[in-house]
Amino acid sequence: MTLPSAVLNKALRKTVVQMVSRGKDGHIPSAFSIVDILEVLYRDYLRVDPRRPAWPERDYFILSKGHGCVALYAVLQQRGFLTPTDLERFCTRGGILGEHPDSTRVPGVEACTGSLGHGLSFAVGIALGLRIRQAPNKVYVLVGDGECHEGTVWEAAHVALNRRLGNLCAIVDWNGSAAQLMPQDDLPAKWRAFGWETIVVDGHAEPELKAAFDRFQRQPPETPLAIVAKTVKGKGVPMIEGHGLWHHRIPTEEEHRLIMEALA
Repeated sequence: MTLPSAVLNKALRKTVVQMVSRGKDGHIPSAFSIVDILEVLYRDYLRVDPRRPAWPERDYFILSKGHGCVALYAVLQQRGFLTPTDLERFCTRGGILGEHPDSTRVPGVEACTGSLGHGLSFAVGIALGLRIRQAPNKVYVLVGDGECHEGTVWEAAHVALNRRLGNLCAIVDWNGSAAQLMPQDDLPAKWRAFGWETIVVDGHAEPELKAAFDRFQRQPPETPLAIVAKTVKGKGVPMIEGHGLWHHRIPTEEEHRLIMEALA
């Protein structure tokens, strides 16, 4: 039976917290800001087959902001790429799941990411190769707002427009991290300035996410799409929402209990 989205998303958040608490590593707030996006994408839009991770007809997803990978691992386990045991061994000796995604070890992961600014370039390369082969596969890449200060992001965006990669969708996790250092920043205007079709959505609202992904399915074949998703770091647990100490904090036993109570 499919759980209602709101309940399911709380379950994924609990999984994220359990993984970070056991592995003593990971970024809970960054995972919470993207987990709703990933759940909707993998549940309703991304064509993948967990029995055949390298299925030639699959769609591609690249998590450029690799430090949010705990959310991706939770969703991959939900879809059958990983086992509960894989999650239990996150950041432990002998496990396959590390603090950043590793495509050489983790089924369903398309690129080794974590060094910010490179995922979009990687996605452009895949999308261009698919376009040359006239293949129908689609490519999705999720980047962070702070990551969008990297020059390689905009070089890749420029190439995508000029190569008319309408099979490419960039999802921007606009969770306000960049505003701590660069408060004057209009991300939607930047993507539009580079010629991308650009829409802004609430990254925690399923109807808005589905409307955006539906639009990508109908996207003109020569125009890449940027979905700028307004999100909240730590969304769902008031004590960790926002910024500061929780960016890479491992919960104490008491904090773990309080977080789980907030997600009950």
